[in-house]
Amino acid sequence: MAQDFTVQLAAGRTSSVIFLDGIKALSHRLSSYGSRAVWVFDDNSARLFTSLPEHTVVLPSGEEHKTWASVEKILTAALDAHLSRDSWFIGFGGGVVCDLTALASSLYMRGSRLILVPTTLLCMVDATLGGKSAIDFKGGKNLVGTFWPARDVLITPACLRTLPDAEYMSGMGEVLKHAFLSADHRLYDLLMEKKDAILARDRDVLLELLDLSLHVKASYLERDPEETKGIRQALNLGHTFAHALESIENFTVKHGMAVAWGLSRAMECGVAAGVTPSWIQEKADGLLRFYGYDIDRRIERGRWLDWQAATAKDKKNFSGTINFVLLEDWGRPVLRPLDSALVRSAVIRKA
Repeated sequence: MAQDFTVQLAAGRTSSVIFLDGIKALSHRLSSYGSRAVWVFDDNSARLFTSLPEHTVVLPSGEEHKTWASVEKILTAALDAHLSRDSWFIGFGGGVVCDLTALASSLYMRGSRLILVPTTLLCMVDATLGGKSAIDFKGGKNLVGTFWPARDVLITPACLRTLPDAEYMSGMGEVLKHAFLSADHRLYDLLMEKKDAILARDRDVLLELLDLSLHVKASYLERDPEETKGIRQALNLGHTFAHALESIENFTVKHGMAVAWGLSRAMECGVAAGVTPSWIQEKADGLLRFYGYDIDRRIERGRWLDWQAATAKDKKNFSGTINFVLLEDWGRPVLRPLDSALVRSAVIRKA
């Protein structure tokens, strides 16, 4: 059974992950924060409520709305509600909503209190924990943002019951990534042994999946809370490939699907560079295919310049060099530059 836990982050801040058994328990917990709050939904998560709280912002869903304009809407609502610094910003939705709410919260009166309620699997296992907030800017994903952790992250698998299959599988892409970053094989074994229950969204199996996946992420966060040691960057395994694909496709590819594809590309490049053992690539590609991800996708040769332009905006670009996250063993990530020809071979469609 999943247990609540607290993650130690930068500057003495903490985030508590709280598992709740159903919407009724979630509503009871949310009522404990009082009425001095601005609530942020998207037009999907807002449907979970029969009536919305008083001070509410409902944003259009989709990555294309992860902009300054959306942040301004949240800040304007907070000002109109006469919120003070000790009021709450409550983000209720997927990764876009939670990122936008966190960024607005970090800016309002130089920092106000934040609660995040992720309603998608992707957001539960990735976006809410660790304190990153961001918007997309000038075609670059998450280029402008802050570190501002939520005090509480409230998670209930009940929110996943009505999630569309494509969104659910997008979240699973991050879970599969965590399996190879884990210090042990428990998450991988669960994914291999309980596939049917996971895809059926069985409550008990989902709680175990969420608990294991979040603890993998927490183990990296606590060792590198400010992302200064290179440890936390390991969580970006596959993401340099994924973000570039998302960018050149104008964010029409779901993030978790791109991460699954990027994970396979990182494994391929790691083996080619002599860093990753081939058996790990075989395990990764086997698991990705087991869950139905398209890892055979490649981009057309004529888009290579677009690809290079997209990777140039990657946040792991230091002094013109991009360090890719690779695996030198199970649960042992390393940062390495890769030869352009090697990357090109992994992402370009063969003639």
